[in-house]
Amino acid sequence: MPPEREHRDEFRQQIGRKMRQKRRSRQSKFFNPWFGVGTFGLVGWAVTIPTLIFIALGIWIDATWESPYSWTLMMLFVGVVLGCLNAWFWVQRESDR
Repeated sequence: MPPEREHRDEFRQQIGRKMRQKRRSRQSKFFNPWFGVGTFGLVGWAVTIPTLIFIALGIWIDATWESPYSWTLMMLFVGVVLGCLNAWFWVQRESDR
């Protein structure tokens, strides 16, 4: 059997094992606390990344154009709101599965 085919078959078996394990964990009544920690981390990053991007945009706007308003603070607010919406949609999608 060619080595490429062996690697492909091994990869398929590995994928199959992971899918079966995932299916069993979803069907199981036992709640794994590490799943909650992982979800908490993903939700945190889902809010953090847009917030940091919009803060950087606000800093750039403040440095580029003079304005009586603080664009950094406005962009902070926009980033947090969009990040929370992003996290909410993600959690909603996962709970529907």
